[in-house]
Amino acid sequence: MGNKTEKQKIGELGESLTCRYLIKKGFEIVDRNYRKPWGEIDIVAKNDQKVVFVEVKTVTGNFPEVFTGNIVRNVTHVTKDEYRPEDNVHSWKLSRLSRVIRTYLLYKYKNREPDWQFDVITVVLDQKTKKAKIKHLENIIL
Repeated sequence: MGNKTEKQKIGELGESLTCRYLIKKGFEIVDRNYRKPWGEIDIVAKNDQKVVFVEVKTVTGNFPEVFTGNIVRNVTHVTKDEYRPEDNVHSWKLSRLSRVIRTYLLYKYKNREPDWQFDVITVVLDQKTKKAKIKHLENIIL
């Protein structure tokens, strides 16, 4: 595979940070980057007996209002130059994710579909301070 773009490197970093976050929360990472022609699942994790499909959205920038010392505060405003990473999960993306999740469940679990949910995890990387803010949005309806 050729050289990765900056966007791909940032995406991989966000996914790696998300995996570390999930492991600290007691999840087991089952799969990463499960790809089919009609979509991709960034992370498949397990918590107890529930399978959790995770879409990771990562953005970078210098966000001084987000990072203050060891305490991370929420951004409460969005300007034209700033947006929330979760805003990038559009309806067409959810449709593609739904299809690839159904494929994953059929392939991995055959006729015994487990309890599962879909989560979105956002990662905001502050390039100046080298800190990250992770937000976990759970049980999103597809």
